Amino acid sequence: MYNLFKLDNGLRVVVEDIEYVNSVSVGLWVENGSRNENTSNNGISHFIEHMLFKGTHDRTAKQIAESIEDVGGQLNAFTGREATCFYIKALDTYLELSLDILSDMLFNSNFLEDDIEKEKGVIFEEINMSEDSPEDVLADLHTKAIWDTDSISLPILGTMDTVKSFSKKMLVDYIDSYYIPENSVISISGKFDMKTIESLVQKYFGKWSCKNKKITEYSSPEILNKHYFRKKDIEQLHVSLGIPGVELGNDDTYALILLSNILGGGSSSLLFQKIREELGVCYSIYCYISAFKNTGIVSIYAGLSPTNAEVAIKAIKEEVRKFATIGIDNDRLFKAKEQLKGSYILGLESTSSRMFSNGRSVMFMNKINTPEDVIRKINDIDMSKVNAVMDKTFKRGIINSTYVGKENEMLKEVFEGKIISVDK
Repeated sequence: MYNLFKLDNGLRVVVEDIEYVNSVSVGLWVENGSRNENTSNNGISHFIEHMLFKGTHDRTAKQIAESIEDVGGQLNAFTGREATCFYIKALDTYLELSLDILSDMLFNSNFLEDDIEKEKGVIFEEINMSEDSPEDVLADLHTKAIWDTDSISLPILGTMDTVKSFSKKMLVDYIDSYYIPENSVISISGKFDMKTIESLVQKYFGKWSCKNKKITEYSSPEILNKHYFRKKDIEQLHVSLGIPGVELGNDDTYALILLSNILGGGSSSLLFQKIREELGVCYSIYCYISAFKNTGIVSIYAGLSPTNAEVAIKAIKEEVRKFATIGIDNDRLFKAKEQLKGSYILGLESTSSRMFSNGRSVMFMNKINTPEDVIRKINDIDMSKVNAVMDKTFKRGIINSTYVGKENEMLKEVFEGKIISVDK
């Protein structure tokens, strides 16, 4: 059973009662991420996520962790481009404790100067670790090729310089502007009493208010035709190729996921069979979509030897062209729909996955997207829908790309000399 309600302060709450489980997952979602930032405060959303675990007026950092772990629960958080989420999964008897901990972290965190300076060192190590991962470097570089200077291209971790600049005042002022009830969602999934849940959430979050409110509004960035190369002394060349996608909340997303799966979603996909199995020129290759507010992209990733780059990339471009031109038949469409429904349903087998799904849906679309709704939308995909989505995505071809690895002059031939080398 689902329910969606709003507190007087504007905080949206989505709850899903699942009677047959003995656990509950609680998520505090804030529509704020690296896309809300600028070049001066880049990384502040991720930094705040860390600081909320560092102790409150009543609990030390250790006590925050112990309060959940000592009862067998899990406490964690993540920051993305458009949202930050703090979440707890525990036995259903600890629902109120979970709400208490999350509200305490949000409203009563200390932000001590010593903790801020220590956490800068932790974030520096996280940035260094990311820099040592060619896949992470590639992902950040590709956002620049897709959206250039728009804030959506800023790295989630920020930079060494921006993180160094963070002060207590900057952090507290930012929270007061962006961590506001109107921008936020509480998502609860699992076993609980539907009759008392509203009053329980009201108890811990009903008094939430802020002074300098900034309601999140995102731009509609153009998807650009840029090609970047970053030199790294590693054995493999890591490649990311971009095709225009669809924005978050667009029902075309389901048809696009279906097409993406056919092209590069697994070992039976067209790209895997052609590039890895038939040509043998790479180990890893796959396709995935990224959907954001007002924009979206389809990415093809490949990890391969630099000596195979020219053959592999030309073959990938040809496979995309053939896929967009020939399309799929009814038999392939039926199988792809069944595969998509199966993977979706299997992905909802836990209370935490249901909490994530509900929270994200209410956060960005202001509605509950039930499994029945999703299955119906997948079932409604027909050949006319497939062709319409193909026209505005894959038929436009690969329009941006990035590469991380050793110098390779052959790449410039593949993209007619358009590739630009960058340092960072």
